[in-house]
Amino acid sequence: MALPIDSPSPFQWGSSETRTGFGRALFRLGSGILEQILKLTDCRSLYAEVTARSPGEDFPAAVLELLEIEPRVTPADLDRVPARGASIVVANHPFGAAEGLVLAALLRRLRPDVKFLANYLLQRIPEMGELVIPVDPFGGPGAARRNLGPTLESLRWLKKGGLLVVFPAGEVSHWLFGRREIADPPWNNSLARLVRASGAPVVPVFFPGRNGLLFQLAGLVHPRLRTALLPRQLLNKRGRSLPLRIGIPIPASRLRSFGSDREMAEYLRFRTYMLGHAVQAANPPRETVASAQEPVMAALGPETLEREVALLSDRQLLASGGDLQVWLAEAWQIPHLLEEIGRLREIAFRQAGEGTGRAVDLDRFDQHYLHLFLWNRKRREIAGAYRCGQCDQILKRFGVEGLYTSTLFRYGPELLKQIGPALELGRSFVRPEYQKSYAPLLLLWKGIGQFLVRHPRYRTLFGPVSITRDYSDFSRQLMAESLWRSLLIPELARLVRPRFPLHQKPLRIKGCDHGTATAALGDIEEVSALVANLEMDRKGIPVLLRQYLNLGGRLLSFNVDPEFGEVLDGLILVDLSRTERKTLERYMTREGAASFLNPLGDAVAEWGRRCA
Repeated sequence: MALPIDSPSPFQWGSSETRTGFGRALFRLGSGILEQILKLTDCRSLYAEVTARSPGEDFPAAVLELLEIEPRVTPADLDRVPARGASIVVANHPFGAAEGLVLAALLRRLRPDVKFLANYLLQRIPEMGELVIPVDPFGGPGAARRNLGPTLESLRWLKKGGLLVVFPAGEVSHWLFGRREIADPPWNNSLARLVRASGAPVVPVFFPGRNGLLFQLAGLVHPRLRTALLPRQLLNKRGRSLPLRIGIPIPASRLRSFGSDREMAEYLRFRTYMLGHAVQAANPPRETVASAQEPVMAALGPETLEREVALLSDRQLLASGGDLQVWLAEAWQIPHLLEEIGRLREIAFRQAGEGTGRAVDLDRFDQHYLHLFLWNRKRREIAGAYRCGQCDQILKRFGVEGLYTSTLFRYGPELLKQIGPALELGRSFVRPEYQKSYAPLLLLWKGIGQFLVRHPRYRTLFGPVSITRDYSDFSRQLMAESLWRSLLIPELARLVRPRFPLHQKPLRIKGCDHGTATAALGDIEEVSALVANLEMDRKGIPVLLRQYLNLGGRLLSFNVDPEFGEVLDGLILVDLSRTERKTLERYMTREGAASFLNPLGDAVAEWGRRCA
């Protein structure tokens, strides 16, 4: 935060011996010009007006009101600040004073126990005294000893359950020659020591923006000249709105996993600057698609659907739970149910910014694929579905062109020979009314698990997994970069070419070391947390993508589908022989997983029983 309003000038204009006659006149002239440049007189006037108009009131809020500075933050972001208990808020420091005033005003509305670990000069403003735990940010001889007391006081404050705000840079963002950008200088390692000792979660806050050219040029002349301009930087924010983004709290258990204080400080800086890529809204649907969309066809009567379900054999019932049942059928068995599946597909996909734009989402592949659908027998309606292709059988009848994935990616029989008998999965959806619960998707996967137990020759699953336009472009890029770096199968990826490639730009996070970003992208759970920070609705990676990754899914390629809302499709492959047994048991049951993993052993045991 800025130097106090009544702070002395950091420059001396000659000794007392020279301040006589012409020297005094020159000094007065120079001081007046300097005060005008630094806006010190205006700051004193501001201080006097604030204390006169709002005595005893919230000083930071009163300053913002008088300067007509409006914080711009969403209620969802404010909800991320813990309402009680020890917490540390860390923020970048782009302006000098405005961001401190904004945080003080906002946080004190949420909870009363807020303190700032800040420049000791701020205590010279009486109204700020109770907010500040004073620290010496200037370094020099004895600074470490002087700062020991404030550090211990901060720790005591956190142990009492208070909220502590820290600007870890210690000084305002400025031009950094090494990075060739305007950003915070390196963050102080003492922040990491405070986290380890207190066990408090850390809430990152990012303020976009920077001070102007005069401020940056002054810093190139001398850092103290830059500091002297901070009051001016507060006043030139008059009448502006200051946006900020608040991230999801990072638990201390996650932060303690870092081996060194330097690594933790760099990670916290990374999580803070990442918020600069957050969006205020999802990508809007393409106008061309929206304008060309046909009305979705009318729903079929439940009696018609129920009659077709009743005609299926008991063996086609794969799984059940409560009122929900998972059935498997061929297209010829369920002509009306298939129409309803296509109708519901289109509704679900349009909600995610995808969809064909037609009245019903059905294509030529539906006629020779299997359909696994979730039936609510009480409400007599379809709750979700999957489309399954037995690749070996489809290849014999139609060749590679008979597989849906061949419309997105170019590949030949060589790929399928290498992966062995496979089951292509796709066109999955859960009806919007059922999406609040994970249970419908879990039951669908239990149905897939039972199909695999009955057909153990299929050891491989593959298919397109969508990252929709419901995510921001940066979140999509982040997920694609992570999957590409950590989960690509190079020997198989060379056999696949996307029809519409993703043009991936090198990922660069302003203000952060490349190595920190690279390390974070190697952990998909970390990437999911980053995406949740960026998206307004806090969603992480897509649920279905997470499902494949939990099974041990790997990446083959990416394709952008212009005919389906420009969805980004990752071609994912799962080798079930490498999936953790406990995960398989969740979908196949313990006995089913044992049978699937050792089909020959089961056959021998059955033969032995018959011989006996």
